[in-house]
Amino acid sequence: MWLMSFLKSSIGKKWIMAISGLCLLLFLCSHAAGNATLFSSVNLFQAYADQLHSHPLIVSVFSKGLFLIFAVHIVTGCLLFLQNGKARPQGYKVKTRAIKNSLASSSMIYSGLFILLFLLIHTSAVSFGDHGKIGETIAAMFGSFFYSSFYIIAFLVLALHLTHGFWSMLQTLGASHPRYTQLISLLTYIVPAFFLLLFGSIPLLFLFGAGS
Repeated sequence: MWLMSFLKSSIGKKWIMAISGLCLLLFLCSHAAGNATLFSSVNLFQAYADQLHSHPLIVSVFSKGLFLIFAVHIVTGCLLFLQNGKARPQGYKVKTRAIKNSLASSSMIYSGLFILLFLLIHTSAVSFGDHGKIGETIAAMFGSFFYSSFYIIAFLVLALHLTHGFWSMLQTLGASHPRYTQLISLLTYIVPAFFLLLFGSIPLLFLFGAGS
């Protein structure tokens, strides 16, 4: 069947990565909107969480769908990494650096696995807590220097991952035109920087005693 053949091909896998990556980016946007309530108060974040969990069916479907998208993105990324490794097993004797052959692109598999580790730790810490007091749980987590440091490092790694991932996604989806080259180049830094500043500022808020 042509669809299965396409999905098994390198181009097909890149399309899977692009579409799943876009879905994860949209989730990150929604998650950022929810976490931004912490800049106001823990009580507002708690109210947001309570409203969210007042619709258990929606939360359950969304969570399972998100897990599936993550799994597809991770497995496909690993398959592409292995496929690229087989294509040039001896590597290059001379390494050249182009825009898309940067530190971000060459470390995608490693930054991705680190992000996965962070997600496992972060979701475990949040999931096993009392959702009725999730605001207090978050405040306690970010009150820890070690956890906050780990959280900030994770978003630094995510920003690095996104600088290539966002560019690659746009290229795969066909957003490559000389007229938009400069805009795309800017967005590959603006988008990761936005998420890093927003999410990275939250633990600092609590570490310096400004969170309440």
